Amino acid sequence: MREGLTLEAVTRRFGDRVVLDEVSLAARPGRLTGLIGANGAGKTTTMRIVMGVLTADDGEVRFGEEPVDLRLRRRFGYMPEQRGLYPKMPVVDQLVFLGRMHGLDAATAKDRAVALLDSLGLADRRTDVLGTLSRGVQQRVQVAAALLHDPVLLVLDEPFSGLDPFAVDLVAESLRERADAGVPVLFSSHRLEVVERLCDDVVILSAGRVVAAGEASELRRTRAGRRLRLVVTSPRADESTTGTRSRWAELDVELARTPGVVEVMVDGDVITVDLDPAADGQVVLAAAQRHGDVEEFGAVVPTLAEIFREVVR
Repeated sequence: MREGLTLEAVTRRFGDRVVLDEVSLAARPGRLTGLIGANGAGKTTTMRIVMGVLTADDGEVRFGEEPVDLRLRRRFGYMPEQRGLYPKMPVVDQLVFLGRMHGLDAATAKDRAVALLDSLGLADRRTDVLGTLSRGVQQRVQVAAALLHDPVLLVLDEPFSGLDPFAVDLVAESLRERADAGVPVLFSSHRLEVVERLCDDVVILSAGRVVAAGEASELRRTRAGRRLRLVVTSPRADESTTGTRSRWAELDVELARTPGVVEVMVDGDVITVDLDPAADGQVVLAAAQRHGDVEEFGAVVPTLAEIFREVVR
C-alpha cells in the first residue's frame, strides 16, 4: 500500500517574519495535489522544508507514519524552483548521471532516461546540450530528472512554468500516470486553469497560512453559494422584438419580487439569480417556466480562480 505526505502545524520564521504559520496539509497516495498562492504565500518554503533544504521551526513532516529524514528524501522526486541541471552537458548524459547518483546502474539509468524523454516529446533532443535548448524544453528535462529514479513521492515547484499547451499536456499526462500508479504528487503552480483541470486536491496558501483545502470538486461545490443560472428561451408572448423585450422585463420584475431573491441579472436568454441562504430555488424555476421554456437550470459553481480571489482577499 502506498503512503502519503503529511505536514502538521509547520511553522517557519526568517528573523521576525513568519513565512509559514502552522501549515497543515496532505498529499495523498494516488492523487495530484495542487499548492497555489500568490507570490510570497509560502509555497516554495513549504516544498523546501519537505525536501530538507530548509528546516521547520515547529511542526512535523511525515511520510506515512515516519518522520521525513534523509533516507526517505533520497526516495523523493524533487523539481526545485531554482533549476539544478548542468547547461554544458548533453541531455541524456546528465539524466544518466543523476540516475547514477540515485543508485541506478548505468544501463537502467539510460533506459529510463530515453523512455522519459520520449514520453515528454524530447526524443530528438537526447544528445543536445542543455544550454542550447529553449526554456520550455529545459523545463521538460527537469521534470524527467525528477521522475527518473521512480520516486515514492513527487514534489514539483512550478513544473508548468514556461510550457506551451502541447508541453503542458505531456507533463500533465506523465504526472497523472505516476498518480495512477499510487504515487502522491504535490506541485505548485500559478496556472490555475491547469490546476483546475488536473488536480484531485487543492491547498490554497495566503501569507503563510492555509486558507482553503480539500478535494477540488468538493471545494468548488461547497463554495458555490446561492447563485442560480437559467437559460430561458421561446418567450410565451408576441414574437415581435417589443413583445419579447416586454416579456423578459415581466420575468425580471417577477423574479425580483420573489421571496429570497437578492439580485437578478439578465443577459439575453441567460438569467443569473442570487438567493439568500433560506430561499427556495424551485420557486425561481417555477417563475421562469411561466415566461418561457427553461433549457438550463442549476447552481453556478465557481472556478478555482474565483475561489482563489475570494479567499486571498
